[in-house]
Amino acid sequence: MKFLDGYLAENQHNTWSSLRNPVITVSPEELIRVRIPDSSTLQITRRSHAEDLAHVDRSKLDAAVGPIFVEGASPGDVLEVSIHSIEAEAWGWTTVSSDFGLLKNRFRERLILWDIRNGSATTTGDFLHGISIPVSPFLGIVGLAPERGEFGMIPPQIFGGNMDNRLLGPGSRVYLPVKVEGGLLSLADPHAAQGDGEVCGTAIETPAEAVISIKVIKGTEIGGPRAYSIDRGLGEVIVTMGIDHDLHMATVTAVESMMAELAEYGFTDEEGYVLCSIAGSLRISEVVDEPNFVVSMLIPKDLARQGKFRIRK
Repeated sequence: MKFLDGYLAENQHNTWSSLRNPVITVSPEELIRVRIPDSSTLQITRRSHAEDLAHVDRSKLDAAVGPIFVEGASPGDVLEVSIHSIEAEAWGWTTVSSDFGLLKNRFRERLILWDIRNGSATTTGDFLHGISIPVSPFLGIVGLAPERGEFGMIPPQIFGGNMDNRLLGPGSRVYLPVKVEGGLLSLADPHAAQGDGEVCGTAIETPAEAVISIKVIKGTEIGGPRAYSIDRGLGEVIVTMGIDHDLHMATVTAVESMMAELAEYGFTDEEGYVLCSIAGSLRISEVVDEPNFVVSMLIPKDLARQGKFRIRK
């Protein structure tokens, strides 16, 4: 198993670019253990106070670990990123910011610190005192290099990035379109827990270690991120994502992508459209990484599988 230490500055980057040199090269399906800093890139600690937020260097936020060059990956391929495990540290933090989040300019700056133990997170102060949040870690950022240009860590785009989709946790497989040789995969922004939307702008942010492997899928093209995941309510699910600055168009893309996915299981577009309506779960996964939103459509995998075995008239 290879190890990539994302605490080292030389293994971090703060923009997406096809020109960035890889920090590690891996073979398909090789296990990689990645040490990933929190979204403040280690600027916030368990001893920090709200007053310290004014001194955080925002240019260093959401530093991604990578890029990882995957042997055999070429433009037009798809990378399947399997997340085998994510181990969060024993603490985390959440902030309320006056200039970030869905409800800007309504609340003062606040820093909430959390103790994480035995599968739950509890605050260390009076704010939300006595409230226990189930821990369900995932990676907020999973992305590949764009075909051209240079972009900030926010917002997410068709190559992935800061999707903040809580379905991208252990047991999930994330599918991303390859735009450059080697794919150039990067990971960042571990969360111990988050609701759909991440409306205040942060989740329970935490450093973490993840174990992943990467598979190259040849001869398949996708227009944006997709995933197989596990949902607490629905079980195994297929996930398609729409990413757009317009919430309506993001929703349309998520549904159309699911129709395309269901076609692989033998359903017509019209059948897929109806299945999305009667059995799908549509969610706003991320609403604060402006200017783009992330909308997810979920379909139970067992339902999709039925398409391959039904008797067609």
